[in-house]
Amino acid sequence: MSTVSTPAPQFALVDVNNFYVSCERAFKPRLEGIPMVVLSNNDGCAVARSNEVKALGVKMGTPWFKMKDLAREHRIQAFSSNYTLYGDMSNRVVQILRDFSPDTEVYSIDESFLRIETVAHLYGGAIAMGQQMRERIKQWTGLPVCVGVGPTKTLAKFANHLAKKNPEFEGVCDLHAIPRPDRVRWMSGIEVGEVWGVGGRIARRLEVMGIHTVLELRNASPKEMRRHFGVVMERTCNELRGISCLALDDIVQPKQQIMSSRSFGRPVETIEELRESLASYLSRAAAKLRTQQSVSAAVYVFIQTNRFNKDEQYNAGLTVPMPEPTDNTLTLTAAALAGLEVIYRSGYRYKKAGVMLTLLSDKQARQMSIFDHAAVTQRSTQLMTALDMINRDYGHGTVRSGASGFTQRWAMRNQNRSPRYTTRWDELPIVY
Repeated sequence: MSTVSTPAPQFALVDVNNFYVSCERAFKPRLEGIPMVVLSNNDGCAVARSNEVKALGVKMGTPWFKMKDLAREHRIQAFSSNYTLYGDMSNRVVQILRDFSPDTEVYSIDESFLRIETVAHLYGGAIAMGQQMRERIKQWTGLPVCVGVGPTKTLAKFANHLAKKNPEFEGVCDLHAIPRPDRVRWMSGIEVGEVWGVGGRIARRLEVMGIHTVLELRNASPKEMRRHFGVVMERTCNELRGISCLALDDIVQPKQQIMSSRSFGRPVETIEELRESLASYLSRAAAKLRTQQSVSAAVYVFIQTNRFNKDEQYNAGLTVPMPEPTDNTLTLTAAALAGLEVIYRSGYRYKKAGVMLTLLSDKQARQMSIFDHAAVTQRSTQLMTALDMINRDYGHGTVRSGASGFTQRWAMRNQNRSPRYTTRWDELPIVY
């Protein structure tokens, strides 16, 4: 009796190069080659840098006001974050990738893993498939991507790093196609901190143990790594050896608390505007809560004045317990606004407010109470599901609670935001 062998796992990691910067350039080709940064909320810090800016030595998170002299000297262009545009462009890239492989996992806004062992041959092999993905994404969205291919997710991330940093790979690196001596050479020349899931703190501990490179971590004892760092590091070692054993959940753990806060674009004095801002922030936090399939048993709400204004200081916060753990935006919003009523003091100019969902637990494992009503719970779930679907398809805030207001004069500054080309009729690109 004949048996059909199952092909060995083969993963591709597709990563958009300088994602925020590339989204801006897709609609403004004149920016190609121009040094530019994308700034954080309220145009505070550089959260994305073009290669030209990186070459000037600008680090991630550098405050914009500290870059002003450098910006004038090198004519650095600065853009406010345009999260609506970036989110929609990310969704378009994922839709393209799913045409290549139905087994696609979104890792972040600019990265996705694909299982390709059963489909790569349809495109002439992994490298040819990677090049076709690059060409189609570039043609259909204007975004440049690099592709890394390996027998595990960790090695696919490593291959993507090689593809991005070394022009000889032409944007696609397949570790299977690299002779073993060359793979060893590449691994021995790259710092251990570049390994997926190894952050700066773990990298420093590894270096104390004499593990400085990717190759040295690969050759380390998995059991020893588990003893010092836990099961995830053991699996990382095995992944570097070609044994696929890591799921995304092993690297990205559900958050134990979810914070949503912003500094205001201008000082806020009235409780009405504070209510609007907190309701708006709570909406974002609750959407994240539902995404990770959690419920919250308490809401922490806080307000604060400008910490640099020594003549006017007031900071207050309050934790509001929930009768039952929930993921319902309206219920959580009511709790946050009740907390605001307690901590608000008139006569102050507030600079920042925020909410934090705490005491999180798995929604599926939530203990039901004798007061739970199945029909009410089902209606709440259906309402929140519809809310999330609409906002996902048409942009955040398309449907929101009335408590978040309409004018939102307190909203953060984004004076240099580019148009939301793909989601707003009144901001469509214009061709002359």
